[in-house]
This record gives sequence, structure tokens and C-alpha cells, in this order.
Amino acid sequence: MKKIAVFDAADYLDNDVVIAEYLNAALEDENPNVFLQAIADVAKARGMTKLAKDTGLGRESLYKALAPGAKPRYDTIIKLVRALGVELHTSPAHAGQA
Repeated sequence: MKKIAVFDAADYLDNDVVIAEYLNAALEDENPNVFLQAIADVAKARGMTKLAKDTGLGRESLYKALAPGAKPRYDTIIKLVRALGVELHTSPAHAGQA
């Protein structure tokens, strides 16, 4: 019987460009839980202990904020995104329309 390894996105999030693209792809999904899961994957790849230190939040608080179905506060998300070394930007959804 063959063993199949469980896919873990965090195993592939090894540089800033890949991380930014991964988060951008997650933002395209209408389900906000997809973006939260993507942040959780990046947090795991970077290390929760380091992220807790960089954000000033406790590890337990981070796990709760990134748990499936969680509704983290805006300021928590901003702290996480900045600590992960990425920026969020907006652009017109339909270029050329006023």
C-alpha cells in the first residue's frame, strides 16, 4: 500500500514573491476564509513564534484569529500582513471605467 503525503501549502511558501502571489490568488476568492487560510499557511511557513513576536500578539491569539470560521479584527489582519512582509494594494476592478 502506498502512502500519500498530505499537501501542506506552507512547504512551498519559501520566498517573498511566492508568498505575495499566493496571498493575491487567495484575495481573488469571494470566500474570506480562503484569505485567512492563506495567511495561516504563510504564518506557518514563517513560524508562528516569530510572527507572534513581530506582531506583538500571543501565539494563542494568532491561532484563534486564523482558525477556520474566525472573524479577526481588521487591525489584527493588518498587523499580520505587515509582519509577513507583504503589502495590500487596491486597483480599479474594471480599468477604464469612471
